[in-house]
Formats: sequence, C-alpha cells, structure tokens
Amino acid sequence: MPTRAATPADLDDLVPLFAAYLTFYSVDKSATQVREFLAARLDRGDSTIFIARDERDAAQGFVQLYPLYASLALRPSLLLSDLYVADHARRQGIGELLLEAARQHALSSGACGLQLETARTNVAAQSLYERLGYVRDAIYLTYWLDLS
Repeated sequence: MPTRAATPADLDDLVPLFAAYLTFYSVDKSATQVREFLAARLDRGDSTIFIARDERDAAQGFVQLYPLYASLALRPSLLLSDLYVADHARRQGIGELLLEAARQHALSSGACGLQLETARTNVAAQSLYERLGYVRDAIYLTYWLDLS
C-alpha cells in the first residue's frame, strides 16, 4: 500500500479521515473547520502529511508531522502529532507504513528524532510504537496550559 506526501488535491480524502481522528479523541469539529485547518497546513507548508491509499486509491490513513527543535540535542526534530487509520483498514499494517514514512522523512530532513504523545488508554497504538522502537519517556512529564 503506497504512502506519499499529501497535497491540497488530497483534501477531499483527508477531511473525513481527520474528522474520524477527532471523533476518536472525542473532539467535535465540523467538516468545514477540519477542511480549513488542513488546507492551511498544506498551503503554508507548516506540517507534512503523509496519506496511505489502497490499490483502488481510496484513502486509508494519514500521519501529520510538525517541525520542532530539540534544544538539548541542538538539532531539528519532528512532532508526530496525528496518526489515524480508518476503522475498516486497521490491523493491515497501514499504521506501520505511515510511521515508516514519518521515520524516512525525519531521516531525510536531518531530524534527530520523532516525538509523539498518545492517550493512556490507546493501548493498541502504544504497542505499535514500542514494537517499532519508540521508547516511553520515563524522565519528562508533559504539561498543557489551556488558553481557550
């Protein structure tokens, strides 16, 4: 199953996937809001989105990466912000393919690593991450200041 960098031409396929991703995390946003958000990311180039498609070219999942800097390493890094595979397409290796696309992109861009967070309850994703070599941080805690 091929994965490739998404372009604005992929918006029609990305919007329902991203909306389903938000639903998975109990976030209620309209399709219009999702489209505007994704269009801005793609137009501005401030994130990289990889999309996985099946043999019929139907979108099956995506991963979204944002550039960061690892201050302690004095190098660029990437935030793997969003990963989603459609319900009907799970357990087929698509998540792994998307994570590999993210890893290859990180390597080719000179990033020193990939950072991600997931819900404590998302045990399936945690298992995949750990199988692929991601290590749960035992030193740092994540905090959030809500400014809404």
